[in-house]
Amino acid sequence: MLDAKRDATLLWIKTQEDAGVDILTDGEQSRQHFVHGFLEYVEGIDFDHKVKMGIRNNRYDAMVPVVTGPLKLKGRVHQSEAQIMRAHTQRKVKITMPGPMTIIDTLSDEYYGDKVKLAMAFADLLNQKARALQADGVDVIQFDEPAFNVYLDDVKAWGVDALHRCIEGLTCTTAVHICYGYGIKANLDWKETLGGAWRQYEEIFPALAASRIDQVSLECMNAKVPMHLMSLLKGKTVMVGVIDVASDVIETPEQVAATIGKALEFVPSDKLIPCTNCGMAPVARSIAVAKRNALAAGARLARSLYGA
Repeated sequence: MLDAKRDATLLWIKTQEDAGVDILTDGEQSRQHFVHGFLEYVEGIDFDHKVKMGIRNNRYDAMVPVVTGPLKLKGRVHQSEAQIMRAHTQRKVKITMPGPMTIIDTLSDEYYGDKVKLAMAFADLLNQKARALQADGVDVIQFDEPAFNVYLDDVKAWGVDALHRCIEGLTCTTAVHICYGYGIKANLDWKETLGGAWRQYEEIFPALAASRIDQVSLECMNAKVPMHLMSLLKGKTVMVGVIDVASDVIETPEQVAATIGKALEFVPSDKLIPCTNCGMAPVARSIAVAKRNALAAGARLARSLYGA
C-alpha cells in the first residue's frame, strides 16, 4: 500500500508538470480524508469508539472519533509526501492540512471541555507539523477551514488567532482555504438554502485581511459569491476558484480566463492565483485531469489576454 501511495503521488506530480501547473501538490493521494489523514497521527484520540455528532452546525450527522486525553503527535505527518515532491520537482510545492476550527468540528471532545482550548491544542500540533514540512522544503502550507463559512463569529473571536498559532515561526508562504463544502449531498443542499448571493465571506474577509496569513483561497466558479467581496482582502494574495469541483462538466480555457478577467477587477494581477474551488476528490480521475488541464490552459490564456 505504501508503494501504491508513493506511485500515485509521483504520477500526480508528473501530470501537473505536464499540464504546466506552477505550484504542485501531492493530490492528497496518501490520505483517507482531509481531516482524518492528520488525526490518525495524533495521540489522545479514540477511533475505536466513535460517537454520532452534528457537523457544520448540525448540517449533517456523522460518526466521529473522540478526544479522550492530551493531544500529542505520534510522529511525522505527511513527511513522505513532502519529501517525494521535493525530490522529484524543481517547482514550488504545497502541502494542505485541516485547520483547527474544522478539526474540532469533526470530532467529539471528552477531555478538554472547551472548544477554544481544544482548537489551540490542535493549532500547536499543526504548527509542529508545519515547521517540519517547511524544513522538508515545502514552499506553501495551507490550512483548510470550510468551518469558517459556518461559525462566522468564532472566526473573528478566536479562529484567526488559532491560525496565527499554526503559522508561528514559519517563513514559507502560508494560506487558508475557505469553501462552502463539497463531496456529500448535505453540503450541496445547504448551498441551496443560501439564496441568490452567498455573503458569508463578507463577514470574515476583513479579519483575514488583517491577519498574518499570506494567501486566501476562495470559491468562485459557479458559486453565488459576489465577486466584489474579493476587494475586502486587500493586501492578500487571493487564490480564486475558477474550476467547479461539483460538476462533471469540463470548463473551457476561455471560461477559466473569463473568470480570471472578472476577478482582476477586484484583485491586482500580482496578487491573483487561479485554482480550483476545492479538492477534486468528488469527481472521477479522468474528469479531474481534464479540469486540471483546463485550469492551466485558462491561466495561460488569461496571461495573454490581460497580462496577468
